[in-house]
Amino acid sequence: MTNKPIQQIEVLPYNPEWPNQYEIEATKIKEALGSNLIEIHHVGSTSIPGLAAKPILDILLTLHDTKFAIKALELIGFEFRSEYNVPFRLFFRNDEVKIPIKLHSFPAQHGHAELMLCFRNYLRNHPDIMNEYQNLKLNLVGDDSSFERGLGGFLNYTLRKNDFIKSVLKKAGFHGIVMNLCLHESEWTSAKNFRQKYFFDKILIKDPYEWTFDRPDHKHLVLYSGVRIVGYAHVQLWPESRSIIRIIVIDESTRNLGLGSQFLQLIEKWLKSTGVKTIHADSNKQALSFYKHHEYREMPLNDPDGYESDPEDISVGKSL
Repeated sequence: MTNKPIQQIEVLPYNPEWPNQYEIEATKIKEALGSNLIEIHHVGSTSIPGLAAKPILDILLTLHDTKFAIKALELIGFEFRSEYNVPFRLFFRNDEVKIPIKLHSFPAQHGHAELMLCFRNYLRNHPDIMNEYQNLKLNLVGDDSSFERGLGGFLNYTLRKNDFIKSVLKKAGFHGIVMNLCLHESEWTSAKNFRQKYFFDKILIKDPYEWTFDRPDHKHLVLYSGVRIVGYAHVQLWPESRSIIRIIVIDESTRNLGLGSQFLQLIEKWLKSTGVKTIHADSNKQALSFYKHHEYREMPLNDPDGYESDPEDISVGKSL
């Protein structure tokens, strides 16, 4: 087996052409999307005057109908990639323009869109923090002494930046609700801790299901309130457009704030957007009122994996 080459990145001095190029591309996007477009913003490092950056334009869109926009954007040269780790985000690239573009499209009032704007605005208004960010990036690509181009590993670059971004969002007072598929090490660590603390410690065993972390039909999600992970869910996708919530839990220090309901509703909305038609759960007696409040009713699981339910649990489900 051959090793894949490490993806390389480059960080260049700020270029005043970047905002000009954004305006040109934004005009094209506005014309293509018409009334489906709610807002469009230049985001990312190229949107912050004076900041060294990868020479790529990041553009944020909020749309009435994100799926409807795919064809319209493809007609003007954008390639649809995927959702990646942020549910409801449709990600596009266009490398056939003067400055390559990454396009992030969201439905209205999406927490991650709010996050991106919060980070951008804070750096625009705090030059000292912007300089810290610049120094971090140049260090990560192996050039901490000048504005000359430097190269480094993409994964390390992204993960190290993530910690800094969280610190900035905390300073900025970001309190939005964001649901992510686990990606960063901190998210996987939180997922493991939630599982062990709230489920497997109670029966005095080590989590026997960590193998699901590498299975594409098992989705592991975290819920952020601001920069803090306050919830975790494990969802399995079944054949015939069915799914099951294996685990959903909110940290005990943030319960009774409505976060569990928000988390469940986001999961349901996301699954529906991917074509899932029914969602199931094995509920203990304590959680049954929670599910019934969200219009779940008693329904056989018919688990295709053949797992037997705990005799104490009640099988419930809902059509999406």
